[in-house]
Amino acid sequence: MVGNEGDVLNKKIKIWALLTLTGSVAAAAYSYAAPAAAAAPVAAHKTPAGSAIDRVGGHPNFSGVWSVMNTANWDIEPHLASAALELRPGPVVPVPAKAIVALGAVGSVPAGMGVVEGGKIPYKPEALAQKQDNQKHYLERDPEVKCDLPGVPRANYMPFPFQIVQSARTMLFSYEYDGAVRDILFNDPGPAPIDSWMGQSVGKWDGDTLVVTVTAQTDGTWFDRAGNFHSGDMKVVERWTLMNENTIRYEAEITDPATFTRPWKMSMLMYRRLGEDARLQQFKCVEFVEELMYGDLRKEPLK
Repeated sequence: MVGNEGDVLNKKIKIWALLTLTGSVAAAAYSYAAPAAAAAPVAAHKTPAGSAIDRVGGHPNFSGVWSVMNTANWDIEPHLASAALELRPGPVVPVPAKAIVALGAVGSVPAGMGVVEGGKIPYKPEALAQKQDNQKHYLERDPEVKCDLPGVPRANYMPFPFQIVQSARTMLFSYEYDGAVRDILFNDPGPAPIDSWMGQSVGKWDGDTLVVTVTAQTDGTWFDRAGNFHSGDMKVVERWTLMNENTIRYEAEITDPATFTRPWKMSMLMYRRLGEDARLQQFKCVEFVEELMYGDLRKEPLK
């Protein structure tokens, strides 16, 4: 009797699976064949005839919302997946730091191929020791944890989109993270009067490639969560090239003699966001970290 009931159950399962599969195929076929439902038109970026890149003022038009598909914000160098960036000795293998344990898988690090050309950043010996110490204390030191502005190039590959607005004579970069912005200056005003989190960006065109030189950044920004850092003397030369209507090749050359033995480069692809969600949301995170930054100043700190 048990065997007969099992056979019947197996048959029911097979029939249910077949109906589900055929229903899914039918639904998919209908979705491709049926005309689109009436809805408000989406303000998508139109692809010019013949797949030519749209131009404004004679230059490629970078206007749109963009983001990366990599793990560079975790670590710009090649890395394996790990339980956490900040580890401590365990009974058999290293385990996450006490402050990260409660995050479980959310506090783990996804693997990445890296974006540094050649794989390794050419640190000076003393700077490499500082980087390694930074990683051991990244929860305390990473500027992202405190919602500081990310600086350049990190702002471009954080897990938040950014928008480029371009006209014939001007260009503005607006980042969802912390409301960061960059005004690209095509008339070089000379040295910046003061260092700042996002620095000063001076642009020029090299054929169809936008070249932006970024200087006057503070030494308070990092390249990623893994403790990779720089000094206040860093110069970043960015190269932005539209490979096609929806893909940017991004390169950044880093020069900082106080920290690195030679200039080095990172490169990656950025992709246009399409559809109704191709817009920036607000992520003004300063208010999110008030308790972290100032909670201990309460007359009666929370327990």
